[in-house]
Amino acid sequence: MAKHNTRNTRSRIVQAAWELFYENGYDATTVDEIVERSQTSKGSFYHYFAGKDALLSSLSTLFDEKYEELAENIPTDMSSFDQLIYLNRELFFMVENSISLDLLARLLSTQLVTTSEKHLMDQNRYYFRLLRRICMDGQKKGELRSDISVNEMVRTYALQERAMMYDWCICGGNYSLSQYSSAQLPLLLGYLKET
Repeated sequence: MAKHNTRNTRSRIVQAAWELFYENGYDATTVDEIVERSQTSKGSFYHYFAGKDALLSSLSTLFDEKYEELAENIPTDMSSFDQLIYLNRELFFMVENSISLDLLARLLSTQLVTTSEKHLMDQNRYYFRLLRRICMDGQKKGELRSDISVNEMVRTYALQERAMMYDWCICGGNYSLSQYSSAQLPLLLGYLKET
């Protein structure tokens, strides 16, 4: 039970922080506002995060929580390939509507220059576990190619998602990320389908 409460407290802090970053901007958001919005304490905040800057690395947590939510709602009759496209579309819709472009760009750029943990690439994240499960199921059902390893499929999918997010940031968000991805990702990943 304590582990669940710990995860819940950290999750509430992360959720509140990113909501405030989106609403007010990163620089205008204070730790006090995050604590108030998350209904936690400063002690709890500093237990999980060294400061506001440490929250930048928590975007992968927010993404994973969205994937957990989406995984529960995937239609059971949807093919494995369509599940991958569905997850991407829904995540990118969330990114467009609740993640500040500036913060996303800042996070992605930190992953390029960091010499410490590359949290977006952590293979133990829920994101990667879910993608592996979907790809394995797709191979078992004969929906996805069996001559390509599951790890390569997941790597390709994740690479395409990151590339689209980087491009969207570089272009200043001047197009709909979710609409562009909905049109392009099926084409880019089409070779994974079993014919």
